[in-house]
Amino acid sequence: PAATLSPTDSNIPPRDIPEDANIIYVPVYSHIYATGATPVLLETTLSVRNTDPDEMITISSIRYFDTKGMLVQEYLDGDLKLGPLESTEVLVEIRDSRGGSGANFMVSWFSDAPVYKPLAEAIMVGRSENQDISFLSTGRQLERRIDR
Repeated sequence: PAATLSPTDSNIPPRDIPEDANIIYVPVYSHIYATGATPVLLETTLSVRNTDPDEMITISSIRYFDTKGMLVQEYLDGDLKLGPLESTEVLVEIRDSRGGSGANFMVSWFSDAPVYKPLAEAIMVGRSENQDISFLSTGRQLERRIDR
């Protein structure tokens, strides 16, 4: 089974991300509006998967940001190695609404060998009155802009 990561101690300073790091951006939501102005709280599971069947990857940082782009939580205090086809997950519980409707994860990773890009997805679930809500958000590998 996949390992579920817990938030690191909030006193741990954010780790520096190398300038050449590979970064996956995953939009997530701690709440949405389904019936008027009343927010529906959501629980989020972030799944990070090594898609390479032969090589290991290293996750160097999993950061959770709020709607204003402020760091809410760092989920790693050291590197996490994922073997071929291995995955890990992060849980943001339904009672944690710090992220807001514009929250996101930034997952930094690297490999010492050529590999298939990892996959990062978030599944949000919640309940509004008698209606269950669930949806998926797929991460996107970021590419740096080239200054002209």
